[in-house]
Amino acid sequence: MSRWKGLPEELDPRVRQLVVRLRWVKDHSGLSLRRLAAKTGYSTSSWERYLAGRSLPPRKAVEAMARLGGDDATRLLALHEVAAEAWGKGADGQSEPAGDGTGGGPVPQSPQPGTKSRAGPGSEPVTDLGTGPVTDLGTKPGPGAPRPHGRALRITLIAGSVALVLAVAASVLLAVRLTDGEEGAAAADLTASATTAPGSPGKSERPRYACRAERIDGRWYAGNSRTQKAVLANGHAGPEVAEAQCLLREAGLSPGAVDGIFGPHTERAVKALQKRANLVVDGIIGPHTWKALRE
Repeated sequence: MSRWKGLPEELDPRVRQLVVRLRWVKDHSGLSLRRLAAKTGYSTSSWERYLAGRSLPPRKAVEAMARLGGDDATRLLALHEVAAEAWGKGADGQSEPAGDGTGGGPVPQSPQPGTKSRAGPGSEPVTDLGTGPVTDLGTKPGPGAPRPHGRALRITLIAGSVALVLAVAASVLLAVRLTDGEEGAAAADLTASATTAPGSPGKSERPRYACRAERIDGRWYAGNSRTQKAVLANGHAGPEVAEAQCLLREAGLSPGAVDGIFGPHTERAVKALQKRANLVVDGIIGPHTWKALRE
């Protein structure tokens, strides 16, 4: 088994869960990074970044890893989808541009200085800015060179249009503020005071949770949430956390107070449950941990 380096502390828990699972699959496959790169088409340096949490692997790389390691592709792809959302990318998880030389795609060759590039009919010739003599600004431009006054005119027109749009937007905003007056300010203050950050209880009044455990269709529910797929980790808050805390108590593991806040006590209880259920012990509640909680 490989001795992995610790993941960055600032790494999102959902991304961390994906990387931990990929490391586990890689270890059980028995493949070295070089053989893994040869079999998947993604370079060794790319896999080093993926398994170190510095870059999000593409969806196809996750599928290839699941196939080579004999793991459940559906589970890995579900973790990848959640991690891609946390990473701020689309569901395809493409973290590297195609054709960068690391994903197996060809690297486009830059034209050599002095050579002509192929262009379609009506296209403008490409000028090599790094070659050719420096022309005195006071001399007459050669054939085919853009006219300085034409370019300056276009820049002036674009700048004038942008300035006009900004001026109109500022006028509209000022008019709206003057129209709303004190009523708008009072409404904004009321909204700000009544709104709290999503997923976290307010400081002045925290919601109270109760544990009402009952078994429905062969699964345990505590009356706070019926989720089976929400990904929770240290720092999260809400009724899903309270549901997990109640179910941990039913399992004989103390998560601390049932307050809907995922803290150190809850994390320790989750790790103990994962160890008991032979799951990956990472302290993160995912679909498999929910299944163990509700069984």
